[in-house]
Amino acid sequence: MAKKSENKLSLILVDDEPSILKTMTICFEELGLQVNAFSNPGMAVEAIRNNPYDLAFIDLKMGPPDGIALLEKIEEHSPGTTAVLMTAHGSVDSAVEAIRKGAYDYLQKPFDYTELQIYAKRVVAFHRLKTEVTRLRAGIGEPAEQSGIITENPRMKEMIDLAGRVAETDLTVLIDGESGTGKEVIAQFIHQKSLRHKNSFIRINCAAIPENLLESEFFGHVKGSFTGAVKDRKGRFEDADKGTIFLDEIAELSPELQAKLLRFLQSREFERLGENETRKVDVRIIAATNKNLDDAMKRGTFRDDLFFRLNAVRLTLPPLRDREEDIFPLVKYFLYLFSPGTPPEVTPDALRTIRDYPWPGNIRELKNTIERAVLLCRNKTIRISDLPENVSGKQTNKPNPLDLRSVEKEHIQYVLQIAKNRREAAALLGIDPATLWRKRKLYNI
Repeated sequence: MAKKSENKLSLILVDDEPSILKTMTICFEELGLQVNAFSNPGMAVEAIRNNPYDLAFIDLKMGPPDGIALLEKIEEHSPGTTAVLMTAHGSVDSAVEAIRKGAYDYLQKPFDYTELQIYAKRVVAFHRLKTEVTRLRAGIGEPAEQSGIITENPRMKEMIDLAGRVAETDLTVLIDGESGTGKEVIAQFIHQKSLRHKNSFIRINCAAIPENLLESEFFGHVKGSFTGAVKDRKGRFEDADKGTIFLDEIAELSPELQAKLLRFLQSREFERLGENETRKVDVRIIAATNKNLDDAMKRGTFRDDLFFRLNAVRLTLPPLRDREEDIFPLVKYFLYLFSPGTPPEVTPDALRTIRDYPWPGNIRELKNTIERAVLLCRNKTIRISDLPENVSGKQTNKPNPLDLRSVEKEHIQYVLQIAKNRREAAALLGIDPATLWRKRKLYNI
């Protein structure tokens, strides 16, 4: 192997068809890449063992060893390599397997020269961004205390540091964590730290918009495309051009819309509902979920390929019960937020109660609790009696505990208080939104 140039990315190319190998080598060298081409997979294995590569294009149907086996060798000896598998026998199953094994993407033959150059440029751009994120992670980032996000928790500080670093790139970000942990706050932080901060930050709650209207909300529609479409309308993706789209509760997307979002992530192209004209926008995607997407993929309710596209960088926010050191600073912040002038004092017993409560609704529940206590307290002092009964643990004027209807009503009222919206409340209760609507009507909530 020739000595690697300091300024060129190195690429290993493996295909057992000499004509394809020659054409692809010319194509990649025109892009300024340093190419090592192999028609013998066995020789490629030796090269992989001895040399780290920036990029790899490997044919799937070879062997032995085949492309999957070579990909495993790359993961073992050169994990920083951005790898693409190629095949003339494409299928979704083999594509997903390749991505699971660490491939960046899956390229199906045949392809023409121009198409290959365009595709290779995209792979090179992705690799440079990925390398930059790795470098930033290892470097010295902005201290979490300067982020404007209140935390003393080491894990949360790590997430804020990573968010600040990835903000400088255009990588797609997936934020997961329980409801109320601050996913939207982190998404706004990333946007504000990015080069897109002067442009729009648009939030779409995928669970709050009826499924039959969500595609129009995303991509827009033309007049007459459905009942009620009385005029052309731009979608939120067009509104966010040059800015950031925050897709909250991404796990709630229907399979059909998942497919359309995947296509957008691949090409940044879309069509308005009822229109054939293809449009293109420059949008950074940040997605969030309070559900386990790994479980959703196993159940078949969330597409594997969409997950891998969204999961370029993943931020997992810890729940408040694992951030005990943050409770008192957050209480202090909310006291000032909801108290004009001098904030009320909190008795030691009330503080101890707040500290010991597990906060299933996380920061949102704590915020609502402090706001309520500020409004109810007397003489500028918050006592245990000013806290909600579920927080204080005190049962006053309770209905008959055997009355299950009363217990259910009280629990639904509590969840509605801590949830962002009714769809999220239904998810927390483990029922569908229609059932929640019926129960609210039954209990006059």
